[in-house]
Amino acid sequence: MSDRASTWTRTAARPADVCIIVEGCYPFVPGGVSSWIDWLIRSQPATSFSIVSLWPAPSEHPPRYAMPANAVAFHPLYLQTFGAPPMQSARLPRGLSALSDALQVFMTKGGSDALRTLTAAIAETERDMPLAHIFNSPVAWELVQGMYQGRMPYGSFLHYFWAWRALLGGLFATLEFPLPAARVYHTISTGYAGLLAARAAASSGRPAILTEHGIYTNERRIELLMAEWVADTLDKGHTLDDPRLDLRDMWIHAFEAYARTCYEACDQVITLYEDNQKVQKLLGADSSKCRVIANGIDVERFAHLTAAPAGDRPTMALIGRVVPIKDVKAYITAAKILLERMPDLRAYILGPLDEDPGYTDECRQLVAALGLEGCIEFTGSVNIVDYLERIHVVVLTSLSESQPLTILEAGAAGIPFVATNVGSCREIIDGRSDEHPPLGPGGFITPVVSPNATADAVERLLRDHELRRSYGDTLRTRVRASYTSERAAKAYTDLYRDLRNQPSRPLREAPVAVSAGGSMWSRAWRPSRGA
Repeated sequence: MSDRASTWTRTAARPADVCIIVEGCYPFVPGGVSSWIDWLIRSQPATSFSIVSLWPAPSEHPPRYAMPANAVAFHPLYLQTFGAPPMQSARLPRGLSALSDALQVFMTKGGSDALRTLTAAIAETERDMPLAHIFNSPVAWELVQGMYQGRMPYGSFLHYFWAWRALLGGLFATLEFPLPAARVYHTISTGYAGLLAARAAASSGRPAILTEHGIYTNERRIELLMAEWVADTLDKGHTLDDPRLDLRDMWIHAFEAYARTCYEACDQVITLYEDNQKVQKLLGADSSKCRVIANGIDVERFAHLTAAPAGDRPTMALIGRVVPIKDVKAYITAAKILLERMPDLRAYILGPLDEDPGYTDECRQLVAALGLEGCIEFTGSVNIVDYLERIHVVVLTSLSESQPLTILEAGAAGIPFVATNVGSCREIIDGRSDEHPPLGPGGFITPVVSPNATADAVERLLRDHELRRSYGDTLRTRVRASYTSERAAKAYTDLYRDLRNQPSRPLREAPVAVSAGGSMWSRAWRPSRGA
């Protein structure tokens, strides 16, 4: 075991000030949201943190970050390993029909009331058999058949069964996980992480907050629409109001229900820019809870960098993970278009290659098929400070983003940016409507999946040194004025202080049962009067 991996074994003797709940990244995936979480914890040295990291299953992935000194505990939660060998039982557990109905409502509508009903139904069922045993027993067969008949009359039962196993396994793992004690629960997404925060708020009476970078439900929707493993059993054509459900609908409805539950349970719903709030409110977020706290960076880290000289080989770079949502293939295609106009073009892809090896292989194959081996370089994970002085233009071709740190980092280095019109990219590059005085553009915004538009925008900047310098200076000025880490850190310092001092809410009546498996109901933390 590496020294870095061995540090992620701390356990807290008393409640942490804040429990960070994160799904699918920190501390195992570098960059992006992981970098933000690591920054957040380290920016609050007087605050103690415990960390719950949701991950599909135990793996050999080593932690990519050293555990911060003020992180007092780390708890992995595995979503795909839920279940235990079935127990012998002479009859079906009590409340199975109520559990089926509660699951049906919760996975389609969500909300705090539906979560309470579901947890009560689970508690009743667990009086006879622990949920982990139910999940791998003939009882589960009864449960899935009842839900299928009420929900998926048009889809294949076989496909529904395996989708049900995947969705319910993650849901049950989240509901059965022993909650670490904390004074504030802070989730970094909706989804299963958001459900755990909602459950924590309901069972402890302590405040919960959400900081949503990208809109989780939108990102899952994109992945599901692109996924080949989801079987299509219905041809809905162009009909907008077809009431029949397909498997993709089932997945999407579930994630929207989980989001609705999280928004309703959280005391504050934070996002990085105002446009994100529109989607949050559509899924039930209360306007009075919504707040914007923009990301920030350490601008001094980039202060010594100078712009790449005009006479150097024209160079562009995509900085980010090689994953489908970044649409790296569109960037590669744009490089092919641009290479025909600028034969000495160099194009970097700076970022981790191991998060989706299959997609990385597809990107490499596309580079080879287009004859771009002498133009495009995959660097893997690097310190971008070592590369920025070689780069004339930074590019993002993402299908979805929140507030990309890479735009702020390029801006701090005085490099203009070309990005797709997603997330807060336009807000950072062109400036907010209330910017005073208006600074002007710091690059170009292009449509998604538009390699030609990306190539045209990059070409304008590569061929016009004065335009490139002017846009780079503008972006640097904007980042220094509005996107510093000091501003963001102070906002969270104030928020945590206020919530820690907030008295616990009275707990709404909920069943508490002790099962042979030691279920969540017997382990839920109840804060003391001084908490």
